Amino acid sequence: MDLGLLGKVAIVTGSSKGIGLATALQLANEGADVTICARNEENLIHAAKVIFLETGQKVHTVCADVSIKEDCERIINETIEHYGQLNILVNNAGTSSANSFESVENELWQDDLDLKLYGAVNCSKFAIPHMRAVGGGAIVNVTAIKGKAPSESSLPTSVSRAAGLALTKAMSKDLGKEQIRVNTVCIGLIRSSQIEQKWRTNAPGLSWNAFSEEMGKNIPLGRIGETEEAANVITFLVSDAASYVSGTAVNIDGGSAPVL
Repeated sequence: MDLGLLGKVAIVTGSSKGIGLATALQLANEGADVTICARNEENLIHAAKVIFLETGQKVHTVCADVSIKEDCERIINETIEHYGQLNILVNNAGTSSANSFESVENELWQDDLDLKLYGAVNCSKFAIPHMRAVGGGAIVNVTAIKGKAPSESSLPTSVSRAAGLALTKAMSKDLGKEQIRVNTVCIGLIRSSQIEQKWRTNAPGLSWNAFSEEMGKNIPLGRIGETEEAANVITFLVSDAASYVSGTAVNIDGGSAPVL
């Protein structure tokens, strides 16, 4: 299937590792020109090298913190200066922060909202005029299953991700008339550096597959998801193959969520 991504310009935030890096790799493989951005410059440079070695594509890098409004604007501006247009935005930056209600101080609430909600808000605001200029575009907000079905000790992540879900639906209604599609993917248990550290620390005698199956006992598909599996869905949603898909939340969780 031709995804129609050749020559498109994409920004992926939080793309020095994990789902963001896997998504940038997929987009580059499909012929898109990609800007990757993250807070750690060393990790960002390494990610760019990985993408080049695997795809032969050079990506543009921007060291930035999306919790800072001015950095969001700089990401967009530098992408336009480098590539001349913008078609795709993947708001992926974010970390898991899971605590009980009484243990979360106001500073952590604000930090989480600044990174996960306002990061997506500000990057989108600065990106939309450039998408409008080329006749449309696609935005994917990466959220989490806990935004739909909060579990015990899931704060502040479950609240900021729930806000991201509402943001996605509202944006899709406002921007559809300009052919800008907005969707979200709700992430479950996906392989990450945090999970890999837990594997090496707590189960050094197990292979990754064995550890994945052990951790995935309560997941219908019986294992932890791979970053590439999340990236595949994101890449589809920003592609021409999903040209009539907007305002949708797709679970990437192996069937574990109790909600659609």
